[in-house]
Parts: sequence; C-alpha cells; structure tokens
Amino acid sequence: MLSLLYQEGPSTEGIFRRSGSAKTCKELKEKLDSGAEVDLACESIFVTASLFKDFLRNIPGSILSSQLCDKWVSVMDQGNNEEKIKSIQRLIEQLPRANVVLLRYIFGVLHGIEMRSEENQMNAFNLAICIAPSLLWPPSSSTPDMESEFTKKISSLVQFLTENCCRIFGEEINSLFGEI
Repeated sequence: MLSLLYQEGPSTEGIFRRSGSAKTCKELKEKLDSGAEVDLACESIFVTASLFKDFLRNIPGSILSSQLCDKWVSVMDQGNNEEKIKSIQRLIEQLPRANVVLLRYIFGVLHGIEMRSEENQMNAFNLAICIAPSLLWPPSSSTPDMESEFTKKISSLVQFLTENCCRIFGEEINSLFGEI
C-alpha cells in the first residue's frame, strides 16, 4: 500500500481526502484479513488510501502509542522548532521498533506528496487533517469539545512532522522507497 501511495499519491489530487468506494474497500479488507492475494495496483488509489487509513486506525493503542498520548499532545506547546524536534525524537525512541519503521515510511510518503502539493492540492496542513485521526486518537472518556481540541493538536503535530520529517527521521527518508 505504501509503495503504491508513494508512486501515485504525489500526482493524485486530493489523495487521502477523497474516499474510495465503501463497497470495494469492505470487500478488499475482507480479502486482506483472510490472507488472500490482492492486487491493489488494479484498484483506485483512493481505495488504497482508504484501506491504509483503516489499517492505521486498527493498530492497537495507535501507531504513536496511546500511553504517550499526553506527551504527543503537548509537543507543539514547547519552545522553538529545535526543542520540538528533540522532544519528538525522544518520544519516537519510546515507541516499539515496528511502529518507528512504519512511521518513517508513512512520513516518507507524506513528504513525497507534500513536495508536489501544487499538483495534488495536499500540503502538509491538508495531509495532517486527513491522516492525524488515524495516527493517534483521544482517550475514550473524552467529551466532544476535548476531542475537537485533541484533533487540532494532533493535526498540528502531524503537519510539523511532515514539514520536518528529514530532520526528525533523517535525510534517508527521501530514499526509503529506492528507485520505484
């Protein structure tokens, strides 16, 4: 999925904003969950994007770890960009290795899409609005007002991560997918 999103996302207007066919997504998810072979290259890139966001939403405890939720939410309240980057890097070090690897690929894709935002209309802000709710969600005891504030803060964090991904994850993030 990430490879397809990396290849087609930058040239697709509204990637992650537009939803794929709900029926197709449901059918493909069932096939994927059963272990069947699925050729996503034959499907709409919007279906792949929708499936990927669904995959992220179903990671137990979220990819950014619900246990670190308060720390993630407070990152953007810290001093200058250097301090924010250092705080983010410390939080990333606390995540399981699999989460870190997946995050690097996710932000490699988002960075590639953002670099062509004039073509696809998906700058870091727009990407964050679409992706942030799939990366970390508020505690279940939250009120609607708390959820709204939480979503704004996480979106701001994801925008910052996207804009600064090379400094946070390293310059090699640009070559994670090799010469596809």
